[in-house]
Amino acid sequence: MIGKQIRMERIMNRENGRTLIVPMDHGVSAGPIPGLEDMKTAIGKVVDGGANAIVIHKGVVRTGHRGRGTDVGLIVHLSASTSLSPDPNSKVLVCTVEEAIKLGADGVSIHVNIGADDEKEMLKDFGEVSKQCQTWGMPLLAMMYTRGKKIKSESDVEVVKHAARVAAELGADLVKVSYTGDAESFRTVVEGCAVPVLIAGGEKAENDIDVLKNIKNCVLAGGGGVSIGRNVFQHEDPTRMIKAIKAIIHEDVSVEKAIAILEGKAKK
Repeated sequence: MIGKQIRMERIMNRENGRTLIVPMDHGVSAGPIPGLEDMKTAIGKVVDGGANAIVIHKGVVRTGHRGRGTDVGLIVHLSASTSLSPDPNSKVLVCTVEEAIKLGADGVSIHVNIGADDEKEMLKDFGEVSKQCQTWGMPLLAMMYTRGKKIKSESDVEVVKHAARVAAELGADLVKVSYTGDAESFRTVVEGCAVPVLIAGGEKAENDIDVLKNIKNCVLAGGGGVSIGRNVFQHEDPTRMIKAIKAIIHEDVSVEKAIAILEGKAKK
């Protein structure tokens, strides 16, 4: 579908098929956490760094996700739960594909917790959203996390492979999963999934080098890029962090060169 292809090119690099997405939907799940108190300012910083797209909820779009400068791909998040809930893993739909279209979205995203008590409901919602996306030619990013009684580790390669495959089988165009720890194991996740696989950033990391190494290994394993939030918008310099990540994903630079960019020491 030409509409989906055009929208995909707004959220991905059409030359290499990779993307740098910054999810900024945390206000619903965790409130106005550090880095996201002022959404216009936060979004401006990651756009200035060169992010391909951001993920936000519909209310943020209504208040103006961009008011100046360069545009950025817009992905509207359809799922929600809060940390105050008795079961934060239970995600429900709070927006529709049609609403996202009216808001000018280039794509939509959903969150599914594979292994959670309410997995069946989330999969049912996934199926319905996928159907709507097919109807409207809307790209679908599936954020697939492995959380539940049977899950010993969210980054275990076997469960991550399974989660990624579920997303592809149910019609996702992009899949976001936890990083499995090394390029070799992550390559098996990519090989078992028919659509681009992105890695999540997770909790705020202790150091930037580990984050950049994981991103480099994701690319080396054939991954489609990243969907990283807190390790970007909670960084002391989000714009420069984005520039360093972008250099790895879109310019294939080394981790050392990316660190130099982050530290402002790269040769011009």
